[in-house]
Amino acid sequence: MSRLPSSVKIAIVAALERELHPLVRHWRATVKEHAGRTFRFFEQAQLVVICGGIGAEPARRAAEAVIALYAPEVVYSAGFAGALDPALKVADILIPARVIDAGDSSSVETDTGQGILVTFGAVATPEQKVKLGKSFNAQAVDMEASAVARAAAARGVRFAAVKAISDEVGFALPGMNHRTGFIGPSGAFLTGKFARFIMIRPWTWAAALRLARNSKRAAYALSAWLARTNFEPLNSPECSSGKRLAEKQNAEK
Repeated sequence: MSRLPSSVKIAIVAALERELHPLVRHWRATVKEHAGRTFRFFEQAQLVVICGGIGAEPARRAAEAVIALYAPEVVYSAGFAGALDPALKVADILIPARVIDAGDSSSVETDTGQGILVTFGAVATPEQKVKLGKSFNAQAVDMEASAVARAAAARGVRFAAVKAISDEVGFALPGMNHRTGFIGPSGAFLTGKFARFIMIRPWTWAAALRLARNSKRAAYALSAWLARTNFEPLNSPECSSGKRLAEKQNAEK
Protein backbone atom coordinates (compact mmCIF):
# COMPACT_ATOMS: atom_id res chain seq x y z
CA MET A 1 0.00 0.00 0.00
CA SER A 2 1.46 3.34 -1.07
CA ARG A 3 1.34 6.14 1.48
CA LEU A 4 2.72 9.60 1.98
CA PRO A 5 5.22 10.14 4.81
CA SER A 6 3.85 9.58 8.31
CA SER A 7 3.51 13.34 8.80
CA VAL A 8 0.74 13.46 6.18
CA LYS A 9 -2.56 13.26 8.01
CA ILE A 10 -5.11 15.24 5.98
CA ALA A 11 -6.95 14.12 2.86
CA ILE A 12 -9.15 16.49 0.86
CA VAL A 13 -11.83 15.16 -1.48
CA ALA A 14 -13.14 17.58 -4.12
CA ALA A 15 -15.34 17.04 -7.14
CA LEU A 16 -13.36 18.87 -9.85
CA GLU A 17 -9.76 20.01 -10.09
CA ARG A 18 -10.90 23.53 -11.01
CA GLU A 19 -12.35 23.93 -7.51
CA LEU A 20 -8.86 23.70 -5.98
CA HIS A 21 -6.66 24.59 -8.94
CA PRO A 22 -5.13 27.71 -7.32
CA LEU A 23 -4.04 25.51 -4.41
CA VAL A 24 -2.73 22.39 -6.18
CA ARG A 25 -1.37 23.76 -9.46
CA HIS A 26 2.24 23.51 -8.22
CA TRP A 27 1.82 20.35 -6.13
CA ARG A 28 3.22 16.98 -7.13
CA ALA A 29 0.65 15.00 -9.12
CA THR A 30 0.60 11.23 -9.12
CA VAL A 31 -1.72 8.61 -10.63
CA LYS A 32 -2.63 5.49 -8.65
CA GLU A 33 -5.13 2.66 -8.96
CA HIS A 34 -7.66 1.47 -6.43
CA ALA A 35 -10.48 -1.07 -6.84
CA GLY A 36 -9.95 -1.22 -10.61
CA ARG A 37 -10.14 2.55 -11.11
CA THR A 38 -7.44 5.13 -11.75
CA PHE A 39 -7.27 8.27 -9.62
CA ARG A 40 -5.09 11.36 -9.74
CA PHE A 41 -3.71 12.68 -6.47
CA PHE A 42 -2.00 15.95 -5.59
CA GLU A 43 0.52 15.78 -2.76
CA GLN A 44 2.10 18.56 -0.70
CA ALA A 45 3.65 18.35 2.77
CA GLN A 46 0.92 17.08 5.13
CA LEU A 47 -1.90 17.15 2.57
CA VAL A 48 -3.20 14.99 -0.24
CA VAL A 49 -6.01 16.07 -2.59
CA ILE A 50 -8.15 13.88 -4.83
CA CYS A 51 -10.73 15.19 -7.30
CA GLY A 52 -13.14 12.32 -7.80
CA GLY A 53 -15.98 13.81 -9.85
CA ILE A 54 -19.41 15.33 -9.33
CA GLY A 55 -22.02 13.46 -7.30
CA ALA A 56 -22.31 10.97 -4.46
CA GLU A 57 -20.90 7.84 -6.13
CA PRO A 58 -17.75 9.50 -7.52
CA ALA A 59 -17.21 11.18 -4.15
CA ARG A 60 -17.59 7.90 -2.29
CA ARG A 61 -15.13 6.12 -4.60
CA ALA A 62 -12.62 8.93 -4.26
CA ALA A 63 -12.89 8.97 -0.47
CA GLU A 64 -12.46 5.20 -0.29
CA ALA A 65 -9.40 5.39 -2.55
CA VAL A 66 -7.63 8.14 -0.62
CA ILE A 67 -8.32 6.42 2.71
CA ALA A 68 -7.05 3.06 1.43
CA LEU A 69 -3.94 4.45 -0.25
CA TYR A 70 -2.92 7.20 2.19
CA ALA A 71 -4.47 6.31 5.57
CA PRO A 72 -5.25 9.91 6.60
CA GLU A 73 -6.43 10.87 10.07
CA VAL A 74 -9.03 13.30 8.75
CA VAL A 75 -10.90 13.48 5.43
CA TYR A 76 -12.33 16.81 4.28
CA SER A 77 -15.05 17.24 1.68
CA ALA A 78 -14.04 20.49 -0.04
CA GLY A 79 -15.42 22.31 -3.04
CA PHE A 80 -18.23 24.51 -4.29
CA ALA A 81 -21.70 24.82 -2.78
CA GLY A 82 -24.88 26.71 -3.53
CA ALA A 83 -26.21 29.15 -0.95
CA LEU A 84 -29.53 28.40 0.74
CA ASP A 85 -29.22 31.35 3.11
CA PRO A 86 -29.47 34.80 1.45
CA ALA A 87 -26.77 36.00 3.86
CA LEU A 88 -24.21 33.85 2.07
CA LYS A 89 -22.57 35.45 -0.96
CA VAL A 90 -20.23 34.24 -3.69
CA ALA A 91 -16.78 33.29 -2.32
CA ASP A 92 -18.00 33.06 1.28
CA ILE A 93 -16.58 30.04 3.10
CA LEU A 94 -18.79 27.69 5.11
CA ILE A 95 -17.39 25.13 7.53
CA PRO A 96 -20.55 23.26 8.54
CA ALA A 97 -21.09 21.74 11.95
CA ARG A 98 -23.51 19.23 10.43
CA VAL A 99 -23.93 17.56 7.03
CA ILE A 100 -27.33 16.12 6.05
CA ASP A 101 -28.18 13.76 3.19
CA ALA A 102 -31.38 15.08 1.61
CA GLY A 103 -32.16 11.60 0.25
CA ASP A 104 -32.68 9.84 3.57
CA SER A 105 -32.24 12.69 6.10
CA SER A 106 -29.28 10.95 7.72
CA SER A 107 -26.68 13.32 9.13
CA VAL A 108 -23.21 13.55 10.61
CA GLU A 109 -21.81 16.04 13.09
CA THR A 110 -18.38 17.39 12.18
CA ASP A 111 -17.49 18.90 15.59
CA THR A 112 -16.23 21.97 13.73
CA GLY A 113 -17.61 25.21 12.36
CA GLN A 114 -21.20 26.42 12.28
CA GLY A 115 -24.34 25.83 10.26
CA ILE A 116 -25.70 23.00 8.15
CA LEU A 117 -24.73 21.73 4.70
CA VAL A 118 -27.24 19.53 2.89
CA THR A 119 -26.20 17.12 0.13
CA PHE A 120 -28.69 16.89 -2.73
CA GLY A 121 -28.73 14.43 -5.63
CA ALA A 122 -28.88 16.99 -8.44
CA VAL A 123 -27.94 20.54 -9.29
CA ALA A 124 -30.50 22.52 -7.27
CA THR A 125 -32.73 25.08 -8.97
CA PRO A 126 -33.55 28.33 -7.13
CA GLU A 127 -36.93 26.84 -6.20
CA GLN A 128 -35.30 23.68 -4.83
CA LYS A 129 -32.81 25.77 -2.88
CA VAL A 130 -35.64 27.52 -1.06
CA LYS A 131 -37.28 24.19 -0.21
CA LEU A 132 -34.02 22.60 0.94
CA GLY A 133 -33.22 25.56 3.14
CA LYS A 134 -36.60 25.41 4.84
CA SER A 135 -36.78 21.61 5.10
CA PHE A 136 -33.33 21.13 6.67
CA ASN A 137 -32.69 24.56 8.18
CA ALA A 138 -29.53 24.47 6.07
CA GLN A 139 -27.30 27.28 4.85
CA ALA A 140 -25.80 25.63 1.74
CA VAL A 141 -26.18 22.67 -0.62
CA ASP A 142 -23.66 20.45 -2.39
CA MET A 143 -23.67 17.05 -4.12
CA GLU A 144 -20.85 15.15 -2.41
CA ALA A 145 -20.26 15.81 1.29
CA SER A 146 -22.59 13.20 2.79
CA ALA A 147 -21.06 10.46 0.62
CA VAL A 148 -17.56 11.40 1.77
CA ALA A 149 -18.82 11.40 5.36
CA ARG A 150 -20.22 7.88 4.97
CA ALA A 151 -16.99 6.56 3.49
CA ALA A 152 -14.98 8.10 6.32
CA ALA A 153 -17.33 6.78 9.03
CA ALA A 154 -17.22 3.25 7.59
CA ARG A 155 -13.45 3.26 8.00
CA GLY A 156 -13.23 5.01 11.34
CA VAL A 157 -11.74 8.21 9.93
CA ARG A 158 -12.66 11.70 11.14
CA PHE A 159 -14.67 13.82 8.72
CA ALA A 160 -15.07 17.55 8.17
CA ALA A 161 -16.16 19.80 5.32
CA VAL A 162 -15.32 23.21 3.92
CA LYS A 163 -17.26 24.77 1.04
CA ALA A 164 -17.01 27.96 -0.98
CA ILE A 165 -20.22 29.52 -2.24
CA SER A 166 -20.24 29.56 -6.06
CA ASP A 167 -23.90 30.45 -6.62
CA GLU A 168 -26.30 32.42 -4.46
CA VAL A 169 -29.88 31.47 -3.60
CA GLY A 170 -31.60 33.05 -6.62
CA PHE A 171 -28.97 32.18 -9.23
CA ALA A 172 -30.11 29.64 -11.84
CA LEU A 173 -27.20 27.74 -13.37
CA PRO A 174 -27.55 27.81 -17.17
CA GLY A 175 -28.70 24.53 -18.68
CA MET A 176 -29.42 22.86 -15.34
CA ASN A 177 -32.75 21.60 -16.66
CA HIS A 178 -31.32 20.35 -19.95
CA ARG A 179 -32.73 16.84 -20.34
CA THR A 180 -29.42 15.07 -21.03
CA GLY A 181 -27.35 16.94 -18.45
CA PHE A 182 -23.68 17.81 -18.40
CA ILE A 183 -22.35 15.33 -15.84
CA GLY A 184 -20.87 12.10 -17.21
CA PRO A 185 -21.27 8.61 -15.64
CA SER A 186 -17.92 8.96 -13.85
CA GLY A 187 -18.81 12.37 -12.44
CA ALA A 188 -16.80 14.38 -14.98
CA PHE A 189 -18.21 17.71 -16.11
CA LEU A 190 -18.82 17.50 -19.87
CA THR A 191 -17.29 20.85 -20.77
CA GLY A 192 -17.57 20.43 -24.54
CA LYS A 193 -21.22 19.46 -24.37
CA PHE A 194 -21.98 22.38 -22.07
CA ALA A 195 -20.16 24.81 -24.38
CA ARG A 196 -22.12 23.59 -27.41
CA PHE A 197 -25.37 23.95 -25.48
CA ILE A 198 -24.53 27.53 -24.47
CA MET A 199 -23.18 28.54 -27.87
CA ILE A 200 -26.49 28.21 -29.69
CA ARG A 201 -28.51 29.83 -26.89
CA PRO A 202 -27.44 33.49 -26.66
CA TRP A 203 -29.90 34.19 -23.85
CA THR A 204 -27.77 31.97 -21.58
CA TRP A 205 -24.46 33.74 -22.26
CA ALA A 206 -24.72 36.30 -19.47
CA ALA A 207 -25.50 33.63 -16.87
CA ALA A 208 -22.69 31.40 -18.16
CA LEU A 209 -20.17 34.24 -17.89
CA ARG A 210 -21.39 35.10 -14.42
CA LEU A 211 -21.07 31.44 -13.41
CA ALA A 212 -17.49 31.33 -14.69
CA ARG A 213 -16.57 34.48 -12.76
CA ASN A 214 -18.27 33.27 -9.60
CA SER A 215 -16.60 29.86 -9.82
CA LYS A 216 -13.18 31.46 -10.19
CA ARG A 217 -13.78 33.66 -7.15
CA ALA A 218 -14.97 30.65 -5.14
CA ALA A 219 -11.94 28.58 -6.17
CA TYR A 220 -9.50 31.28 -5.07
CA ALA A 221 -11.34 31.82 -1.78
CA LEU A 222 -11.42 28.11 -1.00
CA SER A 223 -7.78 27.60 -1.96
CA ALA A 224 -6.72 30.57 0.16
CA TRP A 225 -8.60 29.19 3.16
CA LEU A 226 -7.01 25.76 2.76
CA ALA A 227 -3.56 27.26 2.26
CA ARG A 228 -3.64 29.22 5.51
CA THR A 229 -5.53 26.86 7.83
CA ASN A 230 -3.79 24.49 10.20
CA PHE A 231 -6.82 22.15 10.24
CA GLU A 232 -7.28 22.44 13.98
CA PRO A 233 -10.89 22.17 15.28
CA LEU A 234 -12.70 25.21 13.91
CA ASN A 235 -15.06 26.26 16.66
CA SER A 236 -14.73 29.87 15.51
CA PRO A 237 -14.18 29.82 11.74
CA GLU A 238 -12.42 32.94 10.48
CA CYS A 239 -14.64 33.49 7.50
CA SER A 240 -17.37 35.88 6.50
CA SER A 241 -20.04 33.18 6.41
CA GLY A 242 -19.21 32.11 9.97
CA LYS A 243 -19.49 35.68 11.15
CA ARG A 244 -22.83 36.16 9.38
CA LEU A 245 -24.24 32.96 10.86
CA ALA A 246 -23.08 33.91 14.36
CA GLU A 247 -24.62 37.34 14.00
CA LYS A 248 -27.86 35.83 12.74
CA GLN A 249 -28.02 33.33 15.62
CA ASN A 250 -27.37 36.06 18.20
CA ALA A 251 -30.08 38.23 16.67
CA GLU A 252 -32.59 35.38 16.94
CA LYS A 253 -31.94 34.83 20.66
